[in-house]
Amino acid sequence: MSYYKTGKDFAKAQDKNDQLAHFRNQFHIPKDEHGKDLIYMTGNSLGLQPKITKDYINEELEDWANLGVEGHTEGKNPWLHYHEFLTETMAEIVGAKPLEVVVMNSLTANLHLMMVSFYQPTAKRYKILIEADAFPSDKYAVESQLRHHGYDDNEGLILWESREDEELANYEDLETILEKQGDEIALIMIGGVNYYTGQFFDLKRIAELGHKHGCIVGFDCAHGAGNVQLNLHNSGADFAVWCTYKYLNSGPGSLSGAFVHERHARRKDLNRFTGWWSHNKETRFRMRDEFDQLPGAEGWQLSNPPILSMAAIRASLDVFKDAGFDKLCLKSKSLTGYFEFLINQLNNSDIKIITPSNPEERGCQLSIQVKNADKSLHKKLTDTGIITDWREPDVIRCAPVPLYNSFIDIYEFVERLKNVL
Repeated sequence: MSYYKTGKDFAKAQDKNDQLAHFRNQFHIPKDEHGKDLIYMTGNSLGLQPKITKDYINEELEDWANLGVEGHTEGKNPWLHYHEFLTETMAEIVGAKPLEVVVMNSLTANLHLMMVSFYQPTAKRYKILIEADAFPSDKYAVESQLRHHGYDDNEGLILWESREDEELANYEDLETILEKQGDEIALIMIGGVNYYTGQFFDLKRIAELGHKHGCIVGFDCAHGAGNVQLNLHNSGADFAVWCTYKYLNSGPGSLSGAFVHERHARRKDLNRFTGWWSHNKETRFRMRDEFDQLPGAEGWQLSNPPILSMAAIRASLDVFKDAGFDKLCLKSKSLTGYFEFLINQLNNSDIKIITPSNPEERGCQLSIQVKNADKSLHKKLTDTGIITDWREPDVIRCAPVPLYNSFIDIYEFVERLKNVL
């Protein structure tokens, strides 16, 4: 903590010495009515647009205009294989092998596809375990899978709850649940980084614990991909899914990523929904062949790639590749540590950071709980030129993203919060 200092000069010096500072200029920063940059702290909800995104999309629009259907094979970036242009960089970001990763569909659709394969209940082992405050879509999805298989979703859903008067989930409690009910649990499906608290779970620990008790283990990494080092392959997880519109800056509602561990890559015994894009690439267009499943995560594809959305993802991934994800993670820890330091310097008993203070247990999001506050506080902050998001009942979620947020952003945020309070 002694590394950080109060005062604007410290923030200016950090920005001046930041080797990644110039990447901010590669993004469109929203502005107020006077043309001044807003302080944008909601990359955990929707990442900002890279300036090259328009060029990447326009390139495909031009090929469509000039080539029509021939763009599939004759375009500058042939559409037939477009999803493959994303695989290597995406695999690096989530810590996987290219064989284990594919970009396709939307997030909850991919979660359902994974559960078609990896949630295989039996009369004895049919329950699903999630964290109690999971993102609502995850909870709805697993509840519907339980109902689909004929189970009561209240009885079949096990919640890993935090302790009374605590916000963070405790691993000892997870161990207790599995000791007592592990032989009844078919699937553990946890949000890799909790959307509300920002807690980054130990994926490897959870996977090893789940496998020890015979459970399949998957993760929703929507708030982790592009934010923290997920190391999905080394975690040993069976599967994972994530969106690309938050930290991966691919635009509203854009495509999702999916990970399937290589030990499942060539399993033909796994139940799955299939389509023509999961069929052998060499014979796909013979059209009348019997289904010949692709190995790896590509074997879960259904349809040909939506090019315009993938072009936006490719633009963002190229920015990541240029910056280097390891460097971004280091800057993220520095930004978030500074943010935590300044919040604590307020010495305000009404303010509490509910995100873990250990940098290894969080990404760049800090969730700030403000006692006795309501959404009017969020509106006042917004009126000062700060874009964050509010989560009921009393939490402001803030994410200083290392690609485009600065130390001055953080300094200004805390000063304006202080004035509003």
